[in-house]
Amino acid sequence: MNRRLFLRATAGGMAGAGALRLAPAMARADPAATTPRFATANRKWQAAYDRALQVLAANVQIMPYISRPVLIEGAVYKGIWQECGPHEALVYRKFRPDVARNSHMTFFELQRADGQLPANNKVAETGFGQIQMVVPIAATAWELARATSDEALLEAAYRACAAWDGWLMRYRNTRGTGLVEGFCTYDTGHDNSPRWAGMPNQCPNKDARTYHPIATLPRLCPDLSATVHGGRRALAEMAQALGRTGEADRWSEQAAHIRRLILEKLYVSEDAAFYDLDAKGEFVRVRSDILSRVCGEHVPDQALFDTLWERQLHNPAAFWAAYPLTSVAMDDPAFVGTIPANSWGGATQALTALRAGRWFDHYGRSAQFTRMMDQWCAALMADMTFRQQMDPRTGAFTHAEAADYSPAALVMIDYSWRLVGVCEEADDLHWNARPAHPAAQGTRLSVPLDGGGEAAIVYRDNGADLMISGKPVARISGGTVRLVTDKQGVGRHLVGVEETPQTISLKLPRRPMRRLTLRPNQKVAL
Repeated sequence: MNRRLFLRATAGGMAGAGALRLAPAMARADPAATTPRFATANRKWQAAYDRALQVLAANVQIMPYISRPVLIEGAVYKGIWQECGPHEALVYRKFRPDVARNSHMTFFELQRADGQLPANNKVAETGFGQIQMVVPIAATAWELARATSDEALLEAAYRACAAWDGWLMRYRNTRGTGLVEGFCTYDTGHDNSPRWAGMPNQCPNKDARTYHPIATLPRLCPDLSATVHGGRRALAEMAQALGRTGEADRWSEQAAHIRRLILEKLYVSEDAAFYDLDAKGEFVRVRSDILSRVCGEHVPDQALFDTLWERQLHNPAAFWAAYPLTSVAMDDPAFVGTIPANSWGGATQALTALRAGRWFDHYGRSAQFTRMMDQWCAALMADMTFRQQMDPRTGAFTHAEAADYSPAALVMIDYSWRLVGVCEEADDLHWNARPAHPAAQGTRLSVPLDGGGEAAIVYRDNGADLMISGKPVARISGGTVRLVTDKQGVGRHLVGVEETPQTISLKLPRRPMRRLTLRPNQKVAL
């Protein structure tokens, strides 16, 4: 592959005929605009944003065996975990692209000869005693390599993640179903969850190839299988980018196969829930954030998602608390309402909030995502210590836990940009114009674009001016809306991103002013 080629996929697309294309690399960004800049007159918001950046900078550290800095989990977690570290570093990449790359390469360089990726790399040890995966490292590596035109990362990720998929099918498919099996609590990172009540935290002798002699083990796990589904979709796109069309087709077929198995074997329609299926053929009927994790890898189609949304995810008696989303449904008998430390039994977790950007917009729930982001930012600003979890009913963070937890800090940064800033998504720019939002008070922000240039928003006079490298893209005034454009600023569509109808005025270059009213989640083509 020509190293001057810029790899990218069409917006939101799976690998397939014509899905990927190669374009000439663009000029590098101006050195003066190398990191995002966010300045608001809202002092409380600015203080929380700046404090979050301080937490993240302090959590960039060097772990054993790899002499390059990575973003660690922070708080009491002195290391980087496969389930979350690569995804967190991807969210942080505009600030530290080197750290984002290192946080992926750590796992690839520590991979064992048989294909096993480490569950973590900590100060104390490199762990292989569980698989501990949620967001597929293949997916985050592909997104990073594509965005940064990094062929070496692409090739390393493809080799490592293909071998990892092979390892999982050898050692975590002992029942021959084609689904991925869970052997212990740490496999899914669900510490202190009733989902794993009575089960060991780790595999025997810290060997993730084996499980304890318990009659209900191993389990078929929807979320672990969904992680493999998402990883295979990414492997298909990587193979396509590398010119390996036959392998791309094979990965796409295998992704579709495991998706069908998840839906056929692990979904219970009368409960509108996905459950583990134990070795005795019984469902472990705890309604947990398995649901959001399966949605994060886009396993449900839109119709099924709408059912999950109505009955579970957006149900105020279940997961949609005052501060969403709970880790176990509040109306589930297993819900742990006391909110002890490090509890995936009910608490609202920062990791779940950080992963929400992977599926809310995909399923057309951008307006409700606004509500969730506002609640999270309000809770973070009220506390300012950036801890792991909070009470879903009150927004009070658990102070029995240590402060300076990277996922919580990343939520503050990521949500600030998703609320009033511009976000780069594959081939698109998402301009989130909210002139009346508290975070938009006299706000000026800018972010360097992949391959060169800078996107900026300036809020003034009850409106927002959108620019790319100083060139006007649009002026939006009045209400709230998301404008989606291509990387050159040409408008594609508008999205209603508030829970109430919004009337806006839109002025595009060389076009007359338009006045439109958008309903929640409505998409209007330009």
